[in-house]
Amino acid sequence: MQLSLTDLIGILGVFVIIVAYMLLQLEKMEAKDLSFSVLNTLGALLIIISLLYDWNLASFLMESIWMLISVYGILKYYKLKKREENAAKNDGKED
Repeated sequence: MQLSLTDLIGILGVFVIIVAYMLLQLEKMEAKDLSFSVLNTLGALLIIISLLYDWNLASFLMESIWMLISVYGILKYYKLKKREENAAKNDGKED
């Protein structure tokens, strides 16, 4: 069995997601960390790329939803970071 480039891309995506989950379980990373959401987004995107060449609707739906949830996590991270920066700026001001 010979693997195509798109198969290798999909397999890499699977490994990225598995590594993110493993790091979470080993408590080397937290679910709220930016890196967790980025790894999940990247992994899902790589799997989606492979699915575009070897179509599977169920897998495509799963990875699309996985990626959307992960993008939400990235946006949430930056929103919280911005809120914390604004709070720090406001704490430094005298009334």
